[in-house]
Amino acid sequence: MHRYLGRGRCGGHITLLFTVSDESDDLIRQGSLGAGLCVDDGVEVVAYGEDGEFGLTVTFESIEGDSELYEAVLDALVAEVPEVLDVAWGLSVTISLPPAQGFGVSASGAVASAMAFQRAVGLPYEESLRRAYSVAHWVERSRSTGLGDVTALAAGGVERRMEAGSPYHGSDLRNGPGRAEGWSLGTPVVLAWRSGSGKHTSVYIDDSNWKRVISEAGSRQMETLSKGDWTAERWADLIESASSFSHDSGLFEDSSRNELVTMAEAAAASAGAEDVEVMLCMLGESVAIVPVDPTNGGEWIEDVITELDNIGLKGLGTRVGKLS
Repeated sequence: MHRYLGRGRCGGHITLLFTVSDESDDLIRQGSLGAGLCVDDGVEVVAYGEDGEFGLTVTFESIEGDSELYEAVLDALVAEVPEVLDVAWGLSVTISLPPAQGFGVSASGAVASAMAFQRAVGLPYEESLRRAYSVAHWVERSRSTGLGDVTALAAGGVERRMEAGSPYHGSDLRNGPGRAEGWSLGTPVVLAWRSGSGKHTSVYIDDSNWKRVISEAGSRQMETLSKGDWTAERWADLIESASSFSHDSGLFEDSSRNELVTMAEAAAASAGAEDVEVMLCMLGESVAIVPVDPTNGGEWIEDVITELDNIGLKGLGTRVGKLS
């Protein structure tokens, strides 16, 4: 009896500003323009199986997740990778970021699991990675769990999304309608959030009024951010645009996110962390605390996390991830 084993890993993604670009009936062409941060922490998946009745068992090793996401990924792979059929599959999923808090966990899990299944049946790394992004984008849009997270992750680092849609598509997986670019200096980031889950992404992106206001605010900021080279010299521009977007879109006041920002700013001040900025993560009830200088070493991280805990917020230190 043949046995299968493969691994996939993908960091999370924090959207700082965005548009809702879902006008097309083709899910591959839906997505968003915008900008954000890809981070090291995310989801790791080990796929294992043996010849037998096709099916899937999902085990969560840390934070509980959504098993239906991983079932959707496997079902979507069947059409392109028939090798995954006639296998009794199991997944071991380790999630290091809280779901439903604006950290792109569903996209990360979709990419990682699609990668793990393909590697388990022996497909080449690069082919598997590109198809993982393609499948994950389709699954995200079909479930209304994300817009541009997968396209952002395909770029990596501090990213800007210039064209909406899947980053890879088609039989050769060469490219797709989606286009993003990134840069990375491994900048330290503290993620902070309230206990419990935030609102589901679909609450906003499937609501016509929220879609209009968000997209108008995002488009205004992208008029500036889409111009010129995308390098570390644009870090201050990103911070400023993220702040403007959060206010113009109305998301700063929604779900008491303004209170969350105030609390995080107070924690940073109590920790003696100077020259940091607090930015809302879209669309969770969470924030990213980042240094004004993207080359900062992050010596302040542990003190800030301690102060966050003292005021009842959860905190986690991570870094901007490498380019994909």
